[in-house]
Amino acid sequence: WAAAAFALFVVVFGAFVRLSNAGLSCPDWPTCYGKLTWPTQAHEVASANIAYPDRPVEAGKAWREQVHRILVGGLSVFTFALALWAWRRRRDLQGLAAVPLAAAVLIVFQAALGMWTVTLKLLPAVVMAHLLGGMALFGLLGYTALRLTLPAAWDYDMARLRRLTCAGIGLLVVQIALGGWTSSNYAALACGNDFPKCLGAWWPATDFREGFVLWRDIGVNYEGGVLDTAARSAIQLAHRIGALIVFGELSIVAIMASRRRSTRVLGIAVGAALLLQIALGIGNVILGLPLAVAMGHNAVAAALLFVSLALLVRTRDVRRET
Repeated sequence: WAAAAFALFVVVFGAFVRLSNAGLSCPDWPTCYGKLTWPTQAHEVASANIAYPDRPVEAGKAWREQVHRILVGGLSVFTFALALWAWRRRRDLQGLAAVPLAAAVLIVFQAALGMWTVTLKLLPAVVMAHLLGGMALFGLLGYTALRLTLPAAWDYDMARLRRLTCAGIGLLVVQIALGGWTSSNYAALACGNDFPKCLGAWWPATDFREGFVLWRDIGVNYEGGVLDTAARSAIQLAHRIGALIVFGELSIVAIMASRRRSTRVLGIAVGAALLLQIALGIGNVILGLPLAVAMGHNAVAAALLFVSLALLVRTRDVRRET
């Protein structure tokens, strides 16, 4: 549980770094202007500006990026310790031991994605993958904690609810990826402050082909985005359509789960997180992407994933475990 909570904090802090445009505030990796921390003294800042003339020190941003790296380092140690414990207890844990072991492998890849985020200058595919990796790591650690804590309440009538929950989690992961693509291409405000319309129209000029080119040229600085309005509008509209689909699927899950005594609390939690997430998404557009609301949108996405996983654990078929 501590590892899962730590992972959630790192995910939200990572959103803070990205949304405050601090992703390239340290031009090197894993150091920051050659330091294990970041330049703070006047002479350190002067030396850093000479060494990196194309990226002068922004003291208000550099600490955010480097603190995030330090937090990831701490989470890595935590995850490796949990994986070691799971390996030593693998016979008692049966198949569950594979989950924290997978988390340990994933966090190594996450570190590589963090490096590529800097060296490839916020290449959208890398930034999106980094977000998905963080969410996946939180999901794996959260699932481990839930399996060790939450008993199953399976019965023969739960098969449909479980299938719908699995489908909902799959759709939610796709929507999180779309959210990462929206953010990494700076398309959150591509429709201006209009909702439910976009740029004053129900369907403005869009360029889906250009908007969803997953791999672009290396060496380009993608800070601020490189797409035109039509491509960004296409990304924003895709994210809105995805939100509508996820809302429909998870609403059914929430209603079905809330009708059963054994899953009622989780059903209400899924419904509440879903409504809050929709409200935050609309608030991002109408309010012009304030940092607190945008961070909340990321955090509630993680919370929605977590409560959906909890429902999956709660409805698992215990016959297969025995």
